[in-house]
Amino acid sequence: MMNLPTPLVSTEWLAQHLQAPELRIFDATVFLHINAQGPGYIPESGRAKWAEDHIPGASFIDLLDAFSDAAAPVRFTMPDAATFARLAGPAGIGDDSYVVVYSAGSMMWSTRFWWMLRSMGFDRAAVLDGGWEKWAAEGRPTSRDSVRPPAANFTAKPRPGLWANKSDMLAAIQDGTVCTINALSPEVYTGSKNMYGRAGHIPGSHNVFYNSLLEIPPGTYLSADQLEQRFKPTGALDKSRVIAYCGGGISATMDALALTLLGHPGVSVYDGSMMEWVADPALPLALGEQP
Repeated sequence: MMNLPTPLVSTEWLAQHLQAPELRIFDATVFLHINAQGPGYIPESGRAKWAEDHIPGASFIDLLDAFSDAAAPVRFTMPDAATFARLAGPAGIGDDSYVVVYSAGSMMWSTRFWWMLRSMGFDRAAVLDGGWEKWAAEGRPTSRDSVRPPAANFTAKPRPGLWANKSDMLAAIQDGTVCTINALSPEVYTGSKNMYGRAGHIPGSHNVFYNSLLEIPPGTYLSADQLEQRFKPTGALDKSRVIAYCGGGISATMDALALTLLGHPGVSVYDGSMMEWVADPALPLALGEQP
């Protein structure tokens, strides 16, 4: 019987389990290009890259269009539970499946899909540590074959507490029991770089840049002791709830995975993040290095 050791698996582990019949492997890649005409980024599906080369047995999972609420004002918004289940089953994710998800360019796309599955009550999923780059750099097998696992039955068991909204963020500014974490780069956090139309960060939030959680090279997560040191100054490990946010709820899931690895029981992701927050000129923003 297969068992995922943690929500993060190594390339060695995946190579040893590639042939497991209950395993489903997904490439969740999206590429972001800086928008020269305005704030934010222009996303590009990673499907073409997947078609060129991928881990054997991997299917492509479409976070850009399929697994995103098209009616929401912010792109990549988590779809409702019924929609998610209706998409996950035909993709081959069943209640008895085990899922390993990876991405190229940044692990944040794989952590995003892992968090989405987790929020639907599905705990048999893990992220490939180091992603596509580490797998390829090690000379491990790749394939161009288009694989579609058989359709399955996915039962959504929503955990709404894993998501936060604008009201939660407003309340957290005044709530000492909640720690808010901004996963963006220090330049965007302080406001010296304006990526979303209004510069700065949500008042009270601490900066733990998602890339600072990785050992580069090889692009794998730091040890538990090192991760603990990253979060310790924020007080996150002593608070009953932590809400991580970023630009659009993607890179924040890298912080969410790190906190989960550290055993924090009360982690949420603000799905709308800065894209939603800055759209309302009445909502406050802070500049500088201080929360």
